[in-house]
Amino acid sequence: MSTLIIINPNASQKVTDGIDAAVEPLRRFGIPIRCLTLAEGPPGIESQRQADQTIAPMLRLAAAQTDAAGYVIACFGDPGLHALRDQTSLPVLGIQEAAVMTALTLGQRFGVIAILPPSIPRHLRSFGAMGVLDRLAGDRALGLGVADLADPDRSLAAMIATGKRLRDEDGADVLIMGCAGMAQYRDPLCDATGLPVVEPCQAAVSMAMGHIALGLSHSVERSDHAG
Repeated sequence: MSTLIIINPNASQKVTDGIDAAVEPLRRFGIPIRCLTLAEGPPGIESQRQADQTIAPMLRLAAAQTDAAGYVIACFGDPGLHALRDQTSLPVLGIQEAAVMTALTLGQRFGVIAILPPSIPRHLRSFGAMGVLDRLAGDRALGLGVADLADPDRSLAAMIATGKRLRDEDGADVLIMGCAGMAQYRDPLCDATGLPVVEPCQAAVSMAMGHIALGLSHSVERSDHAG
């Protein structure tokens, strides 16, 4: 049976494991899901340069998955999204794009919880290209690197504080977690802020499954494998 392929463009297996756990509830819909780690990627993607360097090896990894029914790029920033769409006619979803589209159905103004300040310009360029800057309440950084997220108490406290600032100071009425692999914090963050919280991997996989089930694609020429 064809499989939805999720590619983590960084080299952290722990992040990939977190992504796999985040999408576990969606396996009930019957489409197999396989999460892959890009061995050539950096330990964490925290800059545009690092994001761009993952694109070529990610395209090669995607092309090697001959049983693919579709792809999800599991990095907030969607590196290589349009390149992979050029490579295949199968559905290709980026977690940032899917998270924003989902957030727009849950509130009027979305706030993004980023990891580090250098990520924010990268996010804003994408939001501008998507034409959604007028719906963006704010994009605030935790000030924690990808490795720092391994401390659950520190991570959750920082997310709650940042989420409340986005709510109270920026006027956000829906929050987006601006990094993959943080799904374990979604429910407590929602409880602490009183706002709906979008976990981007879950949003992208949900959308990808709908595309696969309905035969939707960015390309009018459908194919059965990447190429």
